This record gives sequence, structure tokens and C-alpha cells, in this order.
Amino acid sequence: MGVKVERFPIPGPAMLTPKRHRDDRGYLAETFQAARFDEALGMAAVVQENLVLSEHRYTLRGLHCQAPPQAQAKLVAVLVGSVLDVAVDVRRGSPTYACSVTAELTATAGNMLYVPAGFLHGYLTLEANTLVLYKLDALYAPASERAVRFDDPVLAVDWGVPAAECLVSDRDRAAGLFAEFDSPFVYAPPR
Repeated sequence: MGVKVERFPIPGPAMLTPKRHRDDRGYLAETFQAARFDEALGMAAVVQENLVLSEHRYTLRGLHCQAPPQAQAKLVAVLVGSVLDVAVDVRRGSPTYACSVTAELTATAGNMLYVPAGFLHGYLTLEANTLVLYKLDALYAPASERAVRFDDPVLAVDWGVPAAECLVSDRDRAAGLFAEFDSPFVYAPPR
């Protein structure tokens, strides 16, 4: 595929590192190819891209998802800077329910995190002026948005820095606790 795919102990998310074809001008890397990504991940279509600039180090965004039928899978890449990226399994009946995967994504490494539907997602910027690009397989639907607090004690995500040092939106600070989250996702065992 020209992309190295690494799986996590939690089924679903994957770390992708595109092969960089270098010469004296720089490099070229294939970051998305529908047929190959569908075969490897089940993500064939990209219908929306979002570009997010975080001007401050330790900007925390999350934890978010969209409920079915507008559930989104995401392919997250860092174009400038670095982030600590987190995906939390919220598929009812999953053997890894409420468990998370954490990955450091950097522009230097060129790695990407695939976050399938059924996972809350968030990230913490590790540098100022970090630029993140999301490829999404479903359109943004405000009525389908769901969120859980980034510092929920049940999820106990280790962001690597105290919450007091993080720049968090009022909306994310006001998100509900995981104990109150009625997950719309159901785990389907792999075939």
C-alpha cells in the first residue's frame, strides 16, 4: 500500500505511516487512496476535510464523536507540530469498552491515526502553532455531536500534563461525564 499499518490491542484504530519517496527536492507521500484504505481499514470515502490550527502548546480538544447515522471515521494527520492523540472505545459490548489508545503524531514522522466510528476522539497539542488535518467519511452533523469530559475519572486518559495547564474550550469543559454517556454504538466482533 505504500503505507505501513500498525494495529493496537484495541481493535479498530490504526497507526498509519505513509512511505516517503525522497529525492534532493524533498519527498512525496501517498496519504489517502480509496481502494487501498477501504481494504485495509474500511474507509473508502472522504467526504469532508477539516484543518485545525492550535496556536498554543497544550491546547486540548475532545473528547468528541458523532452518533449514527452520521457517525464518522477519521484519519488524523499533523501537518505542522505534534499532538498526543487519543481514541476511546465506546462500543457497547466491546471487550475494550472505555479503554483508550494513545499515539503521538508529528509532522516530522508523517504518521496518521485512523479513528473508526464508535470511538471518542481528542488530542493535546505538544507544540505551539500545531496544524492538524482530519479526513472524514461522513459530513459534520451538529445534532449528532456527542462529547465526554477530557478529564473524566472513569476514562482516566493520561494526557501527560495536569489539566490546569491545558487550554480547553468552555464547551469541552462543560461536556458530561462518561457515567452519563449513553453510547449509541454497539460492538460487532470481527469476522
